[in-house]
Amino acid sequence: MPEDPFQISSEARQAPEIVARQAASLSGPVAALVKRLKAKPPQLAVTCARGSSAHAAIFAKHSIERHLRIPVADAAPSIVTVYRRPLRLKGQLHLTISQSGRSDDLIEQTKAARKGGALTVGLINDVGSPLAEVCDVVLPLGAGPELSVAATKTFVATLSAVLRLTTSWAGDRELKQALAGLPECLERAFALDWSGSFAALKGAASMMTIGRGPTLAVAAEAALKLKETCGLHAEAFSGSEFLHGPVSLVSKGFPILLFMPSDEAAAALRTLEIDLRSKGAAVFATDGKGGPGHLESARSGHPETDAVCLIQTFYAMLSRLARLRGSDADNPKHLKKVTRTL
Repeated sequence: MPEDPFQISSEARQAPEIVARQAASLSGPVAALVKRLKAKPPQLAVTCARGSSAHAAIFAKHSIERHLRIPVADAAPSIVTVYRRPLRLKGQLHLTISQSGRSDDLIEQTKAARKGGALTVGLINDVGSPLAEVCDVVLPLGAGPELSVAATKTFVATLSAVLRLTTSWAGDRELKQALAGLPECLERAFALDWSGSFAALKGAASMMTIGRGPTLAVAAEAALKLKETCGLHAEAFSGSEFLHGPVSLVSKGFPILLFMPSDEAAAALRTLEIDLRSKGAAVFATDGKGGPGHLESARSGHPETDAVCLIQTFYAMLSRLARLRGSDADNPKHLKKVTRTL
C-alpha cells in the first residue's frame, strides 16, 4: 500500500518495533511480578480501564482465564469514586490499564484496591504518571509519545504486554514462541489490504463488529475506532451474544465486520457467518479465504497473537476509510488525547 500521511497510520506502523523492544524491557519486570504471583496466588483478578484500554482488559480477561483459569472481573470505578464503597480485594490481583495514567477515577480505584490489600499492577505507557505512583508494580508499555487522539500503537503494545505476563505466569511455550515472531507478523499484517470492504462502509449509517474468544477485544476496539475516526456508528458483540437480540437489526446490505478467531471459537462464528449472509448482510470475514466478503489475515502461529495482528491490519485501513467518509482520522470531533473522568 502507498505511504499514508496521517499521524494515526504513522504511529500504528511503529507497533512492530515497540513489541520487539518489549522482549527486553518487560523481561525483568514480568519475571519479578510472576514470582510474586506464584508465591501468593490470587483467586481473582480485577481489571480497571477506560476506552481502548478497556478493550485491552477484555483481552486480558480472555488470556488470564484461558491460560490460568483465574476468574477476571471488570471493576466499576464509580463504586469507589461516586459511592465510596471500596471493594474487598485483599490478596487479589488488581490490573489497571492506561495509556496516560492520568484518569482520576482509575487512580482512585487503584489507590483503594492497594489500601484494601490487593496487589496493584499497572500496564501504563507514561511511567511518570500519577497512576504509576500508586501501583505496587508497573509494567511499562514502552510505546513512546502517541500524538494521534485515537490510540493505535499503545493498544497493540498493551495486548503484547498482557501476553508476556500470561505466558510467563502460565509457562506456555507455544505462546512464548508466537510472541517472538509477533513483530514480523505485525509487519505483514499492516501491509494487508482490506479496502474490499470500503464500498459497503463508505455510505453506511451503522454497522456491527463481531468477535469471540481472543477476537472479542479486537471487535470492541474496531467499533470504537470506527466511531472516533470515521464518524460511523458501530457496535461490537460477541458472536454468541449477537444472537440474543441484536441479530434482529440485520437487513439486506447491513455491513458486519467479522473478526474470525483461529482457535476453537471459530466454528460457531463460521455458522453465524453463513446465517448472516443468508439474511443478506454485507459480511466481511477475516478468514483469509479471498474473494468478495473475505479479508486477508496474517497468521502468527497462535490464536492470541493472531488476534493482535488482526487489529493491526484494521488500523492500516482506518485513515483511508475516514477520508472516504469525509472525516479526519487524526482529529476526531469532540475528543482530546487525555480524557479525565471521575
